Amino acid sequence: MTRVNHCFAAILLSLCCSLPAWSQEGKGVSLPVHHSKAGVHCFDCHQEEKPKKKALTSDSCMVCHGDYPAMKAQTKNAKPNPHDSHLGEIPCAECHRQHQPPVVKCLECHEGKYKFNIRR
Repeated sequence: MTRVNHCFAAILLSLCCSLPAWSQEGKGVSLPVHHSKAGVHCFDCHQEEKPKKKALTSDSCMVCHGDYPAMKAQTKNAKPNPHDSHLGEIPCAECHRQHQPPVVKCLECHEGKYKFNIRR
């Protein structure tokens, strides 16, 4: 192959690889910036290329983010620590909704009492 053909092949490959992201964006589906920058794709969490289900189990999140004790340790300086809830281990998707704005489950009962900076 000539140098021009290699360049053309590289451009074509990069366009093909980005098509799934474009098609998802057209459907209003997007990922948080930190997941996009990390190269996370639909399959990484959903275990299927074109996922039909919405919420995931916490086990999918824990593959990369660690288990509840690890998350509790990582957010130990947050007051109160959302990963050390008196309600026990709350499923990750209750607050961290990757394709929608996040919610703070704690504030359903403790409205106005705490301020959280939740990451998607």
